[in-house]
Amino acid sequence: MKSMMSFQLGFVFQPLFNSFSLSHSPTKCSHVAQHQSTFIPIQKQFISCMISKIRVNQSNQNSVSVIKASIASPELNTDDEISQIMDQSGWFVHKFGGSSLADAERIANVATLIQKEYKAGRKLFVVLSAVYGVTNKLISMVETAAGRDKERHFLEGIEELRDMHEVIAERLLPVEARGPFLASLNADLRDLRDLLRAVWIARTASENLKEMIAGYGEMWSTQLVWSKLRSSTTTFSCSWMDARDVLVVRRPNMNQGSSGSGLPRRLLNWQKSQSRLDGWIKANPTDVVVCTGFIASDEDGVGTTLGRNGSDYSAACFAKLLQAKVCEIWTDVDGVYSADPRQVPDALVIRSLSYKEASELAYFGAKVLHPDSMTPLVNDSIPMRIRNSFRPQAEGTLVRAEQKLSEKLVKVLDSSVGVKGFSTMQNVALVNVEGAGMIGVPGIAGRMFTALYNSNISCILIAQASSEYSICAAVPRDAADTAKAAIENAFRFELAEKLIAAVNVERDVSILAVVGENMARIPGVCARLFDSLLNAGINVMAMAQGSSERNISVVLRAEDETRALRAVHAAFYLSRLTLAVGVIGPGVVGSVLINQLKEQREFLRKEFGVDLQVRAITTSRKMLISGTDDAIDLDSWKQEFDSRAQDADIEKFAAHLKSSSMHSVICDCTASPIISDYYESWLTSGLHIVTPNKKANSSSMEQYNALRVAMKQGNRSHFFYEANVGAGLPIISTIRDLLRTGDRFLEIQGIFSGTLSYIFNEFDGSEPFSSIVNRAKQNGFTEPDPREDLSGMDVARKVVILAREVGLDVELEDVPVASLVPEALAGSDVSIDQFMERLPEFDDNLSVAASEAAASGEKLRYVGVVNVAERKCAVELRRYPETHSFGSLKGSDNIILFRTVRYDAQPLTIRGPGAGADVTAAGVFADVLRLAAYLGAPSAAES
Repeated sequence: MKSMMSFQLGFVFQPLFNSFSLSHSPTKCSHVAQHQSTFIPIQKQFISCMISKIRVNQSNQNSVSVIKASIASPELNTDDEISQIMDQSGWFVHKFGGSSLADAERIANVATLIQKEYKAGRKLFVVLSAVYGVTNKLISMVETAAGRDKERHFLEGIEELRDMHEVIAERLLPVEARGPFLASLNADLRDLRDLLRAVWIARTASENLKEMIAGYGEMWSTQLVWSKLRSSTTTFSCSWMDARDVLVVRRPNMNQGSSGSGLPRRLLNWQKSQSRLDGWIKANPTDVVVCTGFIASDEDGVGTTLGRNGSDYSAACFAKLLQAKVCEIWTDVDGVYSADPRQVPDALVIRSLSYKEASELAYFGAKVLHPDSMTPLVNDSIPMRIRNSFRPQAEGTLVRAEQKLSEKLVKVLDSSVGVKGFSTMQNVALVNVEGAGMIGVPGIAGRMFTALYNSNISCILIAQASSEYSICAAVPRDAADTAKAAIENAFRFELAEKLIAAVNVERDVSILAVVGENMARIPGVCARLFDSLLNAGINVMAMAQGSSERNISVVLRAEDETRALRAVHAAFYLSRLTLAVGVIGPGVVGSVLINQLKEQREFLRKEFGVDLQVRAITTSRKMLISGTDDAIDLDSWKQEFDSRAQDADIEKFAAHLKSSSMHSVICDCTASPIISDYYESWLTSGLHIVTPNKKANSSSMEQYNALRVAMKQGNRSHFFYEANVGAGLPIISTIRDLLRTGDRFLEIQGIFSGTLSYIFNEFDGSEPFSSIVNRAKQNGFTEPDPREDLSGMDVARKVVILAREVGLDVELEDVPVASLVPEALAGSDVSIDQFMERLPEFDDNLSVAASEAAASGEKLRYVGVVNVAERKCAVELRRYPETHSFGSLKGSDNIILFRTVRYDAQPLTIRGPGAGADVTAAGVFADVLRLAAYLGAPSAAES
């Protein structure tokens, strides 16, 4: 197949509509398509042109499809990996969290899942957390007793725990199974009361005592599940294990680091634990073990815990000791998400992660994982699965050893492939140390970090400029003042001597982490990350990337966190690009635009990941705005507008739109100068604008330039106005393409008015001019007052816009306009009816001009001219030979000739319908899609 690549210069939409043509011939248009005044549904290949910067050649597309097939091949297929794991023989560890054990119904569901796994022929080791909320209640009771809370007695908590577990037992267990459980529960509660009374008397509680009390919940939950399994109709051996009989933790070593809570990490004595487990299994041969999570014993045999999130760690430890085939963590979500779904509604479940990727996401806030829980599994390459106990049919997330892509794939894969997910960390402060005295001085960083270490402050992120002028560290926000004081003390001499300028603290910042094992080997990840943040108008305060390139972390203001997360998530194609749309003026053009958006929305969502949500519609009097999370239903927007529209408030309209999405665009479908006066403030605030309204671009040069400045101030907000001239014809974009590629304009001529095109195509002197104007008015081809068309001011505005596009500073009043409205009929004191009645009085001059032109084989045409060389513009009546492209024009088409250095002998010609609601709305729609491309929409349909 022949390899071809065509470059789409600034989005020239030749294939958008079969309703215009581009030609190089000054005398004829041999390839002009049939003119159409109705909107042609935008097909897939047309959309590809609209939202792509480069049309990829066919051979490249084939290559990409091969690549995607390779990714889905057996060596990388998650479903195949899971099947291979589950088909093995040996122990399978399952851990169920508190949310899976919240009440009798959920506990029964857990028992059903265990039975199903057992029937599949697997040996099961089941680790359980306490019933939801019990551990927190136990810890609260210790605090209540120690503080002798006058508002609440610790005995009340004991009764609440009794009632909770008795209700569960009554609903869950048969009568014969309740007695043993309740007897054990009551015995434990008596012991608990004694322990709490001791705390109340002493007004304090040791860590050992706190941990002993906190571990009661797992004892009760496991006994409930064990009793339920034993009372089931399925016959199998099932044993209950107290993890304190097996797991032995080493004595804390203050140099071994902390678990994140400030307490020493709980590290297992693997040798003793292995010996105890082997002995327990030998003494209790069984197919199913139900074991307490969270709790263990120390080397003196005293009960303790593994810390918060310890049940996951318990499960991982048992998986290692048993050399299990998999450790399955059952929770209340479908798996590990590509981002927090509360912040990014389109977040996806990640099918597979490496241990390192999972650890990075866990450290930066992926709540379903805890970094410590994976540590025991890594060395033995034991996979972990995150699954949803409420939706066991969901595939979940598989965590296992790294699987690197081949070099062949790395060279051609898109940068989005290397990224697995995004995570954020809140409540962070950024401490910055800077000064010229730091440059080239060894030990500065060491002294800074020693000061933080001595203050027991952990550095979350570190960044230093290569100039060594500054160094910054991200620390927990509540430790910011302590960190600042410690660093100032460490550098008190340098601060006194002004060798260090200052130690500054930026509070209320967040860290956004981009995680992916293969990012290091795929170019362009950083570029896409920072481009997406730039497009969202978000400033990066600091960034850090390890040499492994597995994690790229950026520090940004806390108020920007959600917007940043959505921006980068969308940029890497992990979610749809959502664009909130506000329509001003749902009249002739606006209502057609809304209908076009409705017809194409699902197609664009499905094929391109672009979600166009109409969030607000307003007229000059009433406005309809959407709810917080939902777009307006375009099937019933008119009925909703009639029933629940509120008084129009343009500022509230814009504010609502801006808050609806990270990217918002206002489509102004009016011709109002009042609305266009808001453009500058909207662009400055970051809103994008798409409009056919010519008032802004043809107003004063001061306002014109102010809009361009506002776009820069708005963090790359965009202003698109293709429909200002020629409705849906690619006139503005073609001018820009020619200029960007180095061409220079000499002259622009055009017939820019559909009304005047029709009138002069009909007028040859044989019929009075007034008669043709009257017929055009009767057919709806003119404005209600035909003088608006005949005055030539609409054409003049288009000429001014084109002149400014090619670099001329032109004011509207500087353009000479040959008005077709007799001066005697131009005043406001002359009504429309009077104008139409008296217009025949002035037919003679135009009839003579038309007859003279016809005698010479020429046609009269009302044209706009931009003479770039002489820097002059005009709107006038000219004669053209019938063989000229202007002279041969038919109907109400527009036509424009671009004479440039490249297209001098044969000007570039654009011809087609330049008016009408359908093509104008389509021009606006195309600009919206062009905006989507600028904001990161994919350049081809998603497979």
